[in-house]
Amino acid sequence: MGKAILFSAPSGCGKTTIIRELMQWFDCFDFSISATSRQPRGQEQDGRDYYFLSHDEFVRRVEAGDFLEWEEVYQGTCYGTLKSEIERIWNSGHVIVFDVDVNGGRNIKRYFGDQALSIFVMPPSIEVLEQRLRSRGTDSEEAIVKRLARSAEELKQAPQFDVTIVNDDLQRAVAEARSTIERFLNA
Repeated sequence: MGKAILFSAPSGCGKTTIIRELMQWFDCFDFSISATSRQPRGQEQDGRDYYFLSHDEFVRRVEAGDFLEWEEVYQGTCYGTLKSEIERIWNSGHVIVFDVDVNGGRNIKRYFGDQALSIFVMPPSIEVLEQRLRSRGTDSEEAIVKRLARSAEELKQAPQFDVTIVNDDLQRAVAEARSTIERFLNA
């Protein structure tokens, strides 16, 4: 079994941005593309940002045992990690990098144990998180309200992760993540 780095956070905390920055530093990283039953947002592309599956296809693949972990995050909207992604990355000799929601992060950490470093990205405040979600311009008002309600619960889960990084300054958050990952990979 290889190593894995997983980033979790409520939506809008900047985990994906931090990961993109880190991917430039670590040649050994390969990003695990999650599967979802939701529709693409903005410029998202199938096979690059997510594997976009119909809800029926997602359920069929869950029943077939194709997922390491999965969750119905919102009614009718599922997210999960395909086992084939793990095989693809480890067969190439790389370290898996996960960008997952908080429950997915906890489940993956339980599965991989000490082979995974779990990093929780925290917003500076719930108000800043709301501003970030609104400024993305990708969600309806209803979706933003749902995300904020879910975020309040997810923030309580931070102590269950190996490391918590507050993303109040992107470059500082990236530097902190980078040094933490270097220690983990070299241990």
